[in-house]
Amino acid sequence: MNESGLAVAALVRRYGIEDLAGLVVVHDELDLPVGKMQVKAGGGLAGHNGLRSIKAHLRSEAFTRVRIGIGKPPGGKDHGADHVLRPPGRRERTELDVTIEAAADAVEWVLAEGVVAAQNRFNG
Repeated sequence: MNESGLAVAALVRRYGIEDLAGLVVVHDELDLPVGKMQVKAGGGLAGHNGLRSIKAHLRSEAFTRVRIGIGKPPGGKDHGADHVLRPPGRRERTELDVTIEAAADAVEWVLAEGVVAAQNRFNG
């Protein structure tokens, strides 16, 4: 994930994607509670190394994101990387399964109806 920009840039070139708003990156997000999802156009990186890599290789942060919340480490015990890499608990897994299905719907909505329409539908 930390070097995902290599693959993303290759795909953008291969498929001739000129408008990066049509590129949708689905990623984990520490700043959202577990199971919360948000569609976002462009924006900052929030310390996410995968997004940093994508931005560096595309030389832009204009791509669309579907952010899937994994929450912050409980009690601040874990470092972010440890929290991201640990397997989710049973309750979290159930919430994430539902959210992943909604994220797939959001990607389809972005591509069919546009980012603003997807934000209006999914960012409740």
